[in-house]
Amino acid sequence: MLENNLLKEDHLLLQTLASKAGVIAMKWFQKDPQVWMKEGDSPVSEADYAVDNFLKENLLAARPDYGWLSEETDDDQSRLKSKRTFVVDPIDGTRGFIGGMEQWCISIAIVEDHRPIVGILECPALKQTIVAMAGQGATLNGKKISANPISETQVIRVTGPKSFQTASLKHSNQTVEKSAFIPSLAYRIALVAMGKIDLTLARSSAKDWDLAAADLIAVEAGAMLTDIDGKLISYNRQDVRQGALVACHTNNHTEMLDLARQAMNKHP
Repeated sequence: MLENNLLKEDHLLLQTLASKAGVIAMKWFQKDPQVWMKEGDSPVSEADYAVDNFLKENLLAARPDYGWLSEETDDDQSRLKSKRTFVVDPIDGTRGFIGGMEQWCISIAIVEDHRPIVGILECPALKQTIVAMAGQGATLNGKKISANPISETQVIRVTGPKSFQTASLKHSNQTVEKSAFIPSLAYRIALVAMGKIDLTLARSSAKDWDLAAADLIAVEAGAMLTDIDGKLISYNRQDVRQGALVACHTNNHTEMLDLARQAMNKHP
């Protein structure tokens, strides 16, 4: 009972602080924030740093015994000694944020035993809050969401790198509908959970902070996020880099995994 109560308290904590972080991020949205380039030609804005600092200060003040892993904080790996760890991307989809696109989000998860137990995607430009708690389902603005199983006759809606989408057209026995560019990987996975996308593909470049919250949201909505070998993602390990990924409804995982392997030219 105590563990369950703590889980609910963590859930409320994340929702409260994610909402406040969204207000902070919106101060810079479509207002030409200062931008720097990190290693690997990846941009970071002053909004990323402001949100990261706010969340780190307030989340760790509330839970000082939790670990901390964030895209914009140097990782000293002290998190590996903690039972629970905050896994944070202050702005997932920074390129889109900088470019004025609305599909970016603040991603926060709590990970225990290498799996997320609470997760939230705060999408202030879209006015969406997507939340999940282990065993309690997933919601969008307080309303339950669920992934859609793919029938044999329907069009498969796919999102991911253009090359993967194009390749999936060649290998699927069904009609495949490609999607427009969506800058946030976390949000692309959440679209599967919301039943708006059937298959999300991702290259082997994602990190824990891109995935943990969206992973739980997908699972609680009846979907799966796995690596190309069909294994669930393991978080808060020493190496936070992840391989190529597939997200889809649980019922269609085997067939979509096979399609993904062909699209990515990979084999089990």
